[in-house]
Amino acid sequence: MPTPHNEAKLGEIAKTVIMPGDPLRAKYIAENFLKNSKLINQVRGMYAYTGTYEGKEITVMAHGMGMPSMGIYSYELYKFYEVENIIRIGSCGAYQPELKLFDIILSEKVFSEGNFALTFNNDNCHIVEASQELNTKIIDTAKETGISLVQGTTTCMDCFDLYATDINQFFSRIPQNIHPIVAEMEAFALFYVAQTLHKKASCLMSVVDIVDSGPVKQTVSTSERQNGLNHMIQLALDSAIKI
Repeated sequence: MPTPHNEAKLGEIAKTVIMPGDPLRAKYIAENFLKNSKLINQVRGMYAYTGTYEGKEITVMAHGMGMPSMGIYSYELYKFYEVENIIRIGSCGAYQPELKLFDIILSEKVFSEGNFALTFNNDNCHIVEASQELNTKIIDTAKETGISLVQGTTTCMDCFDLYATDINQFFSRIPQNIHPIVAEMEAFALFYVAQTLHKKASCLMSVVDIVDSGPVKQTVSTSERQNGLNHMIQLALDSAIKI
């Protein structure tokens, strides 16, 4: 049952979907980690592939940038393609001094000052939790495979954090009982759509920027963003086969 944004047929998408933002990252994962992968969507260049990993059918599909894009793709996957689990894998900017480049972050809950929930569901909601079931599987898998994982509250922004004119003012508006460790742009929409449709979602991220009181202290190159996140990808896939 194709949608305006997805040409895949019902049954071509697995129950568990790994979602990077970048379509080329989806292609990279399909070509380097999946067996017998098949391109099932390329509408708007938002590539989706279904193949097998360790014998389990997995779909990897890009979600684009920002909450509106994530909201569209996650909603359609859950609502029209019978997807049960989505693990977002992406990049983030770190705002805690102990974090390092390429640290892997698992979001426990995510804060947004935006109005995605209000517009989508007439709900004045600004914080939503990940699936505890999926997060537990990811945590257990990380321990089994020796991958270091940082867990915490994250924040989801309506703009790229490095382009905000005064990021400190943004953080000053966050309620005092919420202490986000990193910033990204999609997880709130994913978690909220999953919650609304009674599905499951998690978000893994790799640190690609470290910000210190406004200016960027450390960052990685575009090519490193594209191909340097293999530990996170491996963790997501190794977790997915246990779902």
